[in-house]
Amino acid sequence: MKAAKPDLVVLWNKICLESDINAFEQLYRFLYSRLIRFSVYYVGDKQAAEDLVTEVFVKCWENRTSGTTVLNPESYFFIAVKNQSLKHLKKNSSVTFIDLADVDEDVSATAQTPQYLLETKELHKQLNLAIESLAPQAREVFRLIKEGGMKYKEVAELLNISPRTVQTQLFRAIAKLRLILKPLAEMESRENRGGTIISLLILLGTLSFLYFL
Repeated sequence: MKAAKPDLVVLWNKICLESDINAFEQLYRFLYSRLIRFSVYYVGDKQAAEDLVTEVFVKCWENRTSGTTVLNPESYFFIAVKNQSLKHLKKNSSVTFIDLADVDEDVSATAQTPQYLLETKELHKQLNLAIESLAPQAREVFRLIKEGGMKYKEVAELLNISPRTVQTQLFRAIAKLRLILKPLAEMESRENRGGTIISLLILLGTLSFLYFL
């Protein structure tokens, strides 16, 4: 019989607030094997993956008192392992990596007019409201892909669901977001404003094709 999933939030709070080593060991045992498989997706080497996952756990224990703001420990560990795996690839590869965040900073330095900032703030507000209206699983899938930069198989591994279910939930999320945001885009078009909502609708229209492995 498959062991019941522990309450990871309870374990995490015990780790962060009480330095409970037993809770940390339970968390470690539950996530370790899955995190290893997840890291191997990136680094292609089990030994390297084991080292990276262990490093993440060690850092999380050392910085446990600052982890109280983490709401989903499982997602937190998967994203942390992904970041460590990518750093490992960057350090040990002859391929030049371009940090899109740095590029974005260069663009934003010249584009941050008052109108641009106002439109961007409104876009984020409208998008977050729309995302919060999604069904729980569709919302989680969308956020992991959009905000976590994860692929279908990665999200499936994290949520213990099939890649097909991830795809279905993402498509449902995109369809509903387009439905919610379309009236805003039409209003924006009539008022001849900047087109931020329209741009978002175009993005949502192509998003589903960008995350196949």
